[in-house]
Amino acid sequence: MTQSPIFLTPVFKEKIWGGTALRDRFGYGIPSEKTGECWAISAHPKGPSTVANGPYKGKTLIELWEEHREIFGGVEGERFPLLTKLLDVKEDMSIKVHPDDYYAGEYEEGELGKTECWYIIDCKKNAEIIYGHTARSKTELVTMINSGDWEGLLRRIKIRPGDFYYVPSGTLHALCKGALVLETQQNSDATYRVYDYDRIDDNGRQRELHFAKAVNAATVPHVDGYIDESTESRKGITIKTFVQGEYFSVYKWDINGEAEMSQDESFLLCSMIEGSGFLIYKDETCPLKKGDHFILPAQMPDFTIKGTCTLIVSHI
Repeated sequence: MTQSPIFLTPVFKEKIWGGTALRDRFGYGIPSEKTGECWAISAHPKGPSTVANGPYKGKTLIELWEEHREIFGGVEGERFPLLTKLLDVKEDMSIKVHPDDYYAGEYEEGELGKTECWYIIDCKKNAEIIYGHTARSKTELVTMINSGDWEGLLRRIKIRPGDFYYVPSGTLHALCKGALVLETQQNSDATYRVYDYDRIDDNGRQRELHFAKAVNAATVPHVDGYIDESTESRKGITIKTFVQGEYFSVYKWDINGEAEMSQDESFLLCSMIEGSGFLIYKDETCPLKKGDHFILPAQMPDFTIKGTCTLIVSHI
């Protein structure tokens, strides 16, 4: 039974809206100038992360989940529940809706629903997100989509670095150009595109839209996702709680000095988004740098993080 942090090698995805920020900001070797996604902690079949250290080096996170459930505190379920991504949104993402677990179970074989959340690492001045809509009924939603009344339909919100948004399944949403985001979500790739700005891909084709499924899955009228943020400070660390929800809880750890910590959950998913430091436990010391992603397993002993750094941390 492992008692050590499990570091992961991410998977990168080229996207029509992607750029180079994942290389420029984190030093990753990205596949192209249009790299939109880093699947940082992933046990999804379309892009599983690989263990980078220790006795399980070379195994995928899928294999670890299937073969060594004790690492995750014996949590039940066929599929690893969470997925952590970094998103470089150089151009507007398509406007989309994700289904809930019930709808995905009916129409998306093998997929979970997809509730997600966004931490804005950085963004350009006046950057925006699309979050929700103005339609009061499904009929009105269909009418406004068919008439192309995007200006009237879509709710646009200005964003700033450090902002957090909870995006429940059923929410009409999109990240807009100029945002660098850490996304925590259910482990699902079920997405229904509503509008893609009539863009053409490298093969001269428009990307597929999923109008009927999107309308069926959408929450009408729109309901904002509920978050109850709080902050706790103690020696060496400030912990900001963003959300403690049905599918995940998400926190920001700002370390300045030495913070003594304990791991009381089934497992913790950790992503270093700023700074550097060391994770110290028993007689071991692990260097930490910006862009590292790791899991603290169920049996992780008490540990200390030393340095000046920021982590986004999540658990079920």
